[in-house]
Amino acid sequence: MPYPQCNHHACLPESSTCHPHDPIPQESNSIPQHLSSSAMEPSPDSASSKSFEYTSGSEYESPGTPATEPQLDEAYEQQKVDKSSVVLPTTPRKRRASTILISQSPEDVRRILSPMRGAETREIEKVCCGGGCCFLKALEEDPATKSGSPVFIPDNDAFRSLCLRIGPLSLDSELASIVDLPAETVYFEKVSTEASPVQSTAQKHPPKFVTPHPPYEVYSAKVHHARELTKPGAEKRTYHYDLDVTDYPAESGNVDFVVGGAVGVQAPNSDDLVDEIFDLLNVPGYARDQQVMMKTSTGRWPTIWGDDKPRELFTTRRELLTWCSDVQSYPPTKPLLRLLAEYAIAPNEKKILLYLSSAQGQAAFCDLRTGPPITIAQLLNAFPSSHPPLPHLLSVLNTLMPRFYSLSQDPQMSCTREGTDCHRLIEMAVTVHETPNWRGGPRTGVGSGFLERIAKKVQEAEKEGIKAIDVDLRVPMFRGLMANPLAREFVTDGPMLLIGAGVGVAPFRGFVQRRLKSANCANKVWVLQGVRDSLLDELYSGEWGVEEDKVKKVVQSRRGEGRYVQEEVRHQADLVWFIINASDGRVFVCGSSQGMGEGVERALIDVAMDKGNLRREEAEEFWKKKKDGGQYIAVSELSAHVEVRVVNTKRRRLGERITGVLSPNLRWLYIYEDTRYMRLGIFCLHTCIRRIFRFA
Repeated sequence: MPYPQCNHHACLPESSTCHPHDPIPQESNSIPQHLSSSAMEPSPDSASSKSFEYTSGSEYESPGTPATEPQLDEAYEQQKVDKSSVVLPTTPRKRRASTILISQSPEDVRRILSPMRGAETREIEKVCCGGGCCFLKALEEDPATKSGSPVFIPDNDAFRSLCLRIGPLSLDSELASIVDLPAETVYFEKVSTEASPVQSTAQKHPPKFVTPHPPYEVYSAKVHHARELTKPGAEKRTYHYDLDVTDYPAESGNVDFVVGGAVGVQAPNSDDLVDEIFDLLNVPGYARDQQVMMKTSTGRWPTIWGDDKPRELFTTRRELLTWCSDVQSYPPTKPLLRLLAEYAIAPNEKKILLYLSSAQGQAAFCDLRTGPPITIAQLLNAFPSSHPPLPHLLSVLNTLMPRFYSLSQDPQMSCTREGTDCHRLIEMAVTVHETPNWRGGPRTGVGSGFLERIAKKVQEAEKEGIKAIDVDLRVPMFRGLMANPLAREFVTDGPMLLIGAGVGVAPFRGFVQRRLKSANCANKVWVLQGVRDSLLDELYSGEWGVEEDKVKKVVQSRRGEGRYVQEEVRHQADLVWFIINASDGRVFVCGSSQGMGEGVERALIDVAMDKGNLRREEAEEFWKKKKDGGQYIAVSELSAHVEVRVVNTKRRRLGERITGVLSPNLRWLYIYEDTRYMRLGIFCLHTCIRRIFRFA
C-alpha cells in the first residue's frame, strides 16, 4: 500500500536505518563500534544501572548510553563509500536513550546535590505559584492517639460559620511548617499627666497622620443632601450624594475636579464593630479613648502611602481601630491565625489555629480564605479563649484603604445658591453590596456601609422636617483619580456611545451634561443603560437634562422583553459601527468587568464581524487597536484595592510592596507618589499580583 504523502514537509526517505513503519532510526551494524574496554566498564563512583533495576514494562526504563568515540565520523565516511556492505539487522535493537535516570525521589536529589559530592547546583530562590500546593502536607491519622486526645470543636455559631474541615486532628497530632509568630511592631506608652489633652475626633474625621493624598490632608466634606435612587423592592440599593466642596483647598498644578473623575472616601469602621472588638479583647472602656503615645518600629502604618520608617504619634486606641486598620475586608492570613493561637488558652482552640497555620492545614486555610468574607470579630468570637494584646493585633492587620467613587455629574456646572452665597457641589452614586454575615444579618462593605448610614440619617432628619445641611453630617474625602480612563479619554466633540449597567451609568450623566453645553452635540451622544427593572432600579430617571428618549435607551433584563444590554449592542450594530469608525468617535463601557463587561465585549466583536466582514481574530484585533487608540474605553468601578510585590524592575526595590487601585483590565495600577497619582504598568514593571482584596 502506498504511504501517504506529507502536505507541509518532506517525508523521510526509506533506507536501511529508517522505515515508515518504524519511526525510530536504527543504527547500522556496518558502523564499527570503536569503544575501548575502559569505556564499557562502569565506574564505581557513577550512578550506574546496577543501582536501579526495572522491568521491561516500567516507564522508567532507560538503558545506559555508551561512550561516544571521536572516530565515529571516519567510520561513517567509510560506510558512505561502500554502500554494498549495508546489511539490515535481523533482530530489532533496543532504543538507545540519551539520558540516564538518576533519581526518583527528593532523597535522591538531596543525595546527588549534597555538599559532600561537590555539587555545583544550588537553590537560588524558592518560587511559589500562589495556589498553596507546595505547602500542603497530609495529616496522617495515628492509631495510637485515635482514642486518646481528640480535638473538641468550639461550640459557638461563629466557629460553625467558618465551615472548617480539620480531618483526623488530635491534640497529639504533629504539625510541620508552622509559620513564625509575627513580630510586634506597635507599642503603646502612657502619656504624662502634664501633656495637654487632645479632644478625640474619632467619630467624625480621621487623625491628621492618615494622609491618603499627601501632602494634603483629608477634607471634611459637608453632606448637602442624600437620597435613594432605587425604589423599595430593588435587589441592590443605590444612593445619591451631594457633597459641598466650596472650601476645598487648592493644590499644586491647578488640579480640579473633572468630568468622569473619581473621588476618594476615607471611610471608617462602624462604631458597633469597633466596640465589639474592644469587648472581645477585654480592653476596658476608660482606655479606649485615652490618649497614648504610639510607637512603631517599622512600616508605613498607620499612614497609607507614607514612608517606611519608625513613628511616634499621639493618638487613641479608638482612632487606630476606627480609621487605620481594616477589620472586615481582608481574608485571614496565617500570621493572624498564628497570633490568635499564641494567645489562645483553650487547648483545642490553640490546636485548631496552629493547624490552620501549618502545612497540614493548608487545604482548610485555602477554603477559609476563599469562602465568605470573615471579619476579625468573627474570628475572635469563633475562638473566644484568644485575647491578643491590641498592639500586637494592630501589627498584623492590614491598613484601611480609601474607597473610590466616580462623579455622577459635571463638577464645573454644579452649584447651588443660598441667598447670595454659591456652594459648589460634587455628586456621586454609591451602590450598597450586601451579603449575609455569620449571625444571619446583613453585611455591607466599609465604604458603602458608611455612606448608607449617612443617607439613613439624612432620611430620618427629613422625616422630622430637618434639612441635611443642618444635621452637620460629614464625609472624609479627597480629590482622587482625576486622570482615570473615563476622564482622560473624554472629548467635547464627536459621536459618543455610552454603555453602562447599574451604577456604572452614573459617570455618563456628567458626560451628557458636559456635551449639552456645546452646540449641535445633542445628536452626537447616545446612552445604553442596562437595568433589571426600570420601575425599581433605573438611576437618574428624568435627570439627564434633555429629552431622555432622544439620547438614552433603557434595556430591562427582568421586565418586558428581558433583554440584556449586550443584546441591545447587537441590535444597535449600525450605530456602533458608525461611531467607532468616525475619526473622533468614542465607545465607553462602564460596569462590572465580569458578566456585563465581558458580554458587551463579545457583542462588539460580533458587530465588527458582521458589519466589517471580519474573522473573529481580525475583529478582536480591530477592537484592540481601537482601545489602544483611545476610541474604545472599558472600565468598571474604581474600587479594587490590591497589593502587588515587585519581582523584577529597575526603578523599584526587589520585594517592595506597593498598594494602589487596580484597573479593571489588570494592566494599570494607580498609586500616589511624589505628591501626585501615577499610573504604573503591571506588565511593564514585571510585578506579580499577590492578593486582590475584597472591597466595598
